[in-house]
Amino acid sequence: MTIVTMLLLFVAAFFAGAVNAIAGGGTFLTFGALTLAGIPPITANATSSITQFPGYITSTFAYRDEITKSWRSAVALSVVSVIGALGGSLLLLSLDNPSFRAIVPWLLAAATAIFAAGPWLKPKVSADKPVNSPISVVAQFFTAIYGGFFGAGMGIMMLAVLGITSGGTYHHLNALKNLLSILIAAVAIVIFVGGGVVAWPQALVMIPGVALGGYAGVWMARRVPQTAMRLVVVAIGVALTIYYFVTG
Repeated sequence: MTIVTMLLLFVAAFFAGAVNAIAGGGTFLTFGALTLAGIPPITANATSSITQFPGYITSTFAYRDEITKSWRSAVALSVVSVIGALGGSLLLLSLDNPSFRAIVPWLLAAATAIFAAGPWLKPKVSADKPVNSPISVVAQFFTAIYGGFFGAGMGIMMLAVLGITSGGTYHHLNALKNLLSILIAAVAIVIFVGGGVVAWPQALVMIPGVALGGYAGVWMARRVPQTAMRLVVVAIGVALTIYYFVTG
């Protein structure tokens, strides 16, 4: 890797950690940066999952007060998240790079559309802590399958689904989303490492950036206009979608 490539990966990772802590969408940045670095799509996707993990941990730690208050609502959702992520990540490893590359632009297009629609998919906010329902558990299971398989836009999906089916304040929901993201990413990491599809030199450059960005993102969530960051992520998603459609 050149110094320029390392800098690109680190900066992309930092902002990925930050936007993941705020709402989600960081995978667009890490997957895009790894693509620009010449990493094949399955390896880029797996490595992106590895690099997201520290950011989920640090942002969850920053939300530790909210997690403590609503940990009971996370138990059932955690179980189905692990099962769903296992299925999604194994599905990814069952494909080869040409097959996965053929569906990447469609996945990116769908994820970009969902992320762009985020303001219209705002969670149902209330003064109460999140409360599980059978619908929320089933919906989280399918979200986790997607997260284990690809993951771009997973954060906004979880915020929307949990908000609609569980309720709770924004910060309670965001804390729960970050906690469940840890579990989904952890399962994917075990499967991807076992499958030998991780680009470790690139991952080691990006992991510190994601960790720093994840903690900083909670601070930014309270101070930086989310519209500006959302526009940047959507623009990157559109650019990646066009790139994969044109070069696919």
